[in-house]
Amino acid sequence: MGKIAIVLGASGLTGSLLLNQLLEDETYRRVKIFARRSLNLSNPKIEEHIGDLLNLGKFEKEFTGDEVFCCIGTTAKKTKDKGMYRKIDFGIPVAAAKICKINKIDTFIVVSALGANAKSKIFYNRIKGEMEQLVLRQKIMNVYVLRPSLIKGKRTEKRFAEAMGSVIMKMLNPFLIGKWKKYRAIKAETIANTMYALAQAKPNYKIIESNKIQEIGAYL
Repeated sequence: MGKIAIVLGASGLTGSLLLNQLLEDETYRRVKIFARRSLNLSNPKIEEHIGDLLNLGKFEKEFTGDEVFCCIGTTAKKTKDKGMYRKIDFGIPVAAAKICKINKIDTFIVVSALGANAKSKIFYNRIKGEMEQLVLRQKIMNVYVLRPSLIKGKRTEKRFAEAMGSVIMKMLNPFLIGKWKKYRAIKAETIANTMYALAQAKPNYKIIESNKIQEIGAYL
């Protein structure tokens, strides 16, 4: 019958690339998208559920499938209020993982960030670290937490800080070797490839640092 995938954050850079892969793969018969607004894509595989993702529990009945891909994330520029920032970057992935557990979905793949640490003094890193802890605590059979470095790719909106960061990282990348290799900037396409590959292979490790993401996703 084919698999059913669920995608959160399908309108974003990484999520949109992943969505294309899932739609092209004949092993997936349906891709459920949960979002605030329609993506206006014409594809018979797509099943959209539109609503407030901050209240993801309202979608519990519809949130069923084989694999969940969570690419949700915001930025300090877009979401200046720290309370709202936490609701998005922590609240949505954790709620999704909890519904996975309730609905017996055995694969959950989420994008976190390099430096995620629940004890960090840096707000962004702490939120990501706390999110990881709660996601892993659900004890989903196949759970994968990706920790990418600076993400490269063409975005619909302009992000000056990220653009400058990409230029700097492009110059630094050749010098980041050995234990520093994980700090190299990484393409969004590589992250999407890795999420897709993890869903197919289902390895037995759970945390994937940026250099490992690069290794897995570079050649798909």
